[in-house]
Amino acid sequence: MIRKITFWLIWVTVIGYAFLLAPPQQPDTFELIKNLSTGQVAGINPLIVALFNIMGVWPMIYSCVLFFDGRGQNVKAWPFAAASFGVGAFSLLPYLALREANPEFVGSKNRLLKVLDSRWTAIVLTLITVGLVAFGLIAGDWQNFIQQWQTSRFIHVMSLDFCLLCLLFPALLGDDMARRGMKNSPIFWAVSLLPLFGPLTYLCLRPTLPENEEKAEENILSKTTV
Repeated sequence: MIRKITFWLIWVTVIGYAFLLAPPQQPDTFELIKNLSTGQVAGINPLIVALFNIMGVWPMIYSCVLFFDGRGQNVKAWPFAAASFGVGAFSLLPYLALREANPEFVGSKNRLLKVLDSRWTAIVLTLITVGLVAFGLIAGDWQNFIQQWQTSRFIHVMSLDFCLLCLLFPALLGDDMARRGMKNSPIFWAVSLLPLFGPLTYLCLRPTLPENEEKAEENILSKTTV
């Protein structure tokens, strides 16, 4: 119960901060978002370009864990995962508050789950992220980014969202490791304490999730007998 209340409080706090305390919305925000979304990035600080695109990688990272976690939950995971492509952690926090501990995976993997469980998917996400981070760090203007972070709500809240996604991943990590027979706490802490690349490294190296169709049949039988 304390965990659920904590996530709800974080959710309310960050929403309140984003609308009440963050810098004001700039008149060119919609144009900036449109240009970033369509790849028209000429004249835009590469750090902002990199951050915007990494915010599209994060939902994929979470999906590689979230869809397996949602298999055993009363609340479906996919609406929260889909919404995270638009609003990031602001949509994931309610799921984290509503979910229950789920250290098992029951049933078989469909095509989507097989893609999300694939090591190749993780490798592609990692290569994309490395390229984006390198592009931002090498070509980016930090002074300009700090100035925009201080004056633009969009840049400010997007940076906050990135930090939240880094901090929240361990809330799903423990159960995903348990579903795969991993009980190594140093691995948990190494993944948790390394922002962005910790989760990516975990996805690249984690064992394939075993399917448990017999357990699924037992659950169905138990429900029908009740």
